[in-house]
Amino acid sequence: MKKGMCYGSLPPKMSARKKLQLAKDAGLDGVEIPAFATQKETEEVRAIAEEAGIEIHSVMGGTHWQLPLSSTDEGIRLQGVDGIKHALHVAKWSGAGVVLVVPGVVTADDSYEAVYDLSRKSIRELLPTAEELGVVMAIENVWNKFLLSPMEMRDYIDDFRHDLVKAYFDVGNILLYGYPHHYVETLGRRIVKVHIKDFNVSQRQFVPVLTGDVDFPRFVNALKGVGYSDYLTAELPPYPQFPEQLVYDTSAHLDCIIAST
Repeated sequence: MKKGMCYGSLPPKMSARKKLQLAKDAGLDGVEIPAFATQKETEEVRAIAEEAGIEIHSVMGGTHWQLPLSSTDEGIRLQGVDGIKHALHVAKWSGAGVVLVVPGVVTADDSYEAVYDLSRKSIRELLPTAEELGVVMAIENVWNKFLLSPMEMRDYIDDFRHDLVKAYFDVGNILLYGYPHHYVETLGRRIVKVHIKDFNVSQRQFVPVLTGDVDFPRFVNALKGVGYSDYLTAELPPYPQFPEQLVYDTSAHLDCIIAST
């Protein structure tokens, strides 16, 4: 497996060049970038990454919370579709093959059934763009009150019957309502990317990696069991002091996790 980190976890006051060189120096293999605003900015970051010898492996879609693909307000839904279209283009410009997509958000006003139907409608509308660009849309498990069992998430993805709709699995997000290895065993080869963070169930809060309740050896063993060998990407807030140290610490933590079985 390969070691990655979200671009937003790198020291915020550093230039793009220094961030990506730090990631390389710390022993990381790749980064997940946000959906930068322009093609120019994206291509500049790509050139810096290539010079540093680090891969841009995925893009985090940036509009799916404020502009849900499942919104019952048609104007908002269509804006959300446009936001993911932009992220798909950012993936193409950056050389990444995957965009993280939050498919929908259940609220008191947007029912589970409506979110299910509208999110599928939006993703189907996005498929022609994904096909044109050759980029996978990876559905992530997040705290959106949606796709709350491994079988439902599996069936939701399979319903598209398309190689460009897969799963992005976040190990820390799942602990409130499930067990990571169960999801891995059910989703199997649908998983194309993995987010790493840790969570304390009794305190109901995210905690530094290796200090919470994620059973990393069992999780990694499950990943290996389904043939997963791609990125484990840390999604963590920067340290408020000496933020560059987080990058080195995280690289070492990922080494432990990968070797833990």
